[in-house]
Amino acid sequence: MDSLAAAPGTGPATSPLPVLRARTSVASFDSLPTNRTVVMGILNCTPDSFSDGGQYNSIDTAISHGLRMFYGGADIIDVGGESTRPGAEEVGEEEEQRRILPVIEALAKAGALVSVDTRHATTAALALDAGAGLINDVSGTNVHPEMIALIARRQVPYVLMHSRGNSRSMDSLTQYTDVVEDVVQELSEVRERFYAAGVKPDMLIVDPGIGFSKNAEQNWELLANLDRVAELGNRVLVGTSRKRFLGSLLTTSGKAAAPKERDDATSATTVFAAAQGIWGVRVHDVGASVDAAKVAARLMEGKRNREARLAEPAQTEPAQAAL
Repeated sequence: MDSLAAAPGTGPATSPLPVLRARTSVASFDSLPTNRTVVMGILNCTPDSFSDGGQYNSIDTAISHGLRMFYGGADIIDVGGESTRPGAEEVGEEEEQRRILPVIEALAKAGALVSVDTRHATTAALALDAGAGLINDVSGTNVHPEMIALIARRQVPYVLMHSRGNSRSMDSLTQYTDVVEDVVQELSEVRERFYAAGVKPDMLIVDPGIGFSKNAEQNWELLANLDRVAELGNRVLVGTSRKRFLGSLLTTSGKAAAPKERDDATSATTVFAAAQGIWGVRVHDVGASVDAAKVAARLMEGKRNREARLAEPAQTEPAQAAL
């Protein structure tokens, strides 16, 4: 961005933004790290998200926080204008767009790779026009045909997350024969609708949907079997950040840990996912998960180095020359 005056929400009647650093390169999906798990920072431009609702629901505060995550190492900033927590009320598309489009435009101009978290094809298209490079959709088995058509037309990376129902009904839709196999099967069925529409396989990222139409035990089973999700052959994104099942695990004196007290546990799940080669994690605390992803990558490198060394043919001592 050339100047602060160009940023939405930075006029004389609004609070100032941090100074935007000069963009060093144009962010793109193809430029994401390949030597470690990608870290996607969560930016909720909402008044009612479960973890930080209302904290970043003005354009200025949202841009400011997005820039902090970007400069703090986030590979992707995921911008959403509608809470998807259980029980949340749906938001109209015009209101969703009012909340997020200026934020996406400002972050993209600052050089960030921006993802838009939306269920609506119209919002997704406008977000792409504003500079977003990725679409993250929690619709799951209810994905709208217009969204599929948009992805086929624009051929942009798309996160296909597993879920059933909507924010008001998801907690009642947790009946599975085997949560791991059922999630993989349902993801595969929806994925085929994208392929049939002409979406290229490398444009789809799958997400098992931790916390969406799953109870705590099902979340743990899915997390412990991410390798099965990876067998679908697509990149895998995992979102555990500050979710209820972590709060329940960290219960003290009968009280579950508050959302912001779950960041250390979230980082532990990042290490676990990254050590399995999972493509990306979606988190609130960007810095801790970037560090965790780097540690996991180094551990995996150490393992590969030893395996390569053990696979080398044994070195034999040269025969001594006859006396």
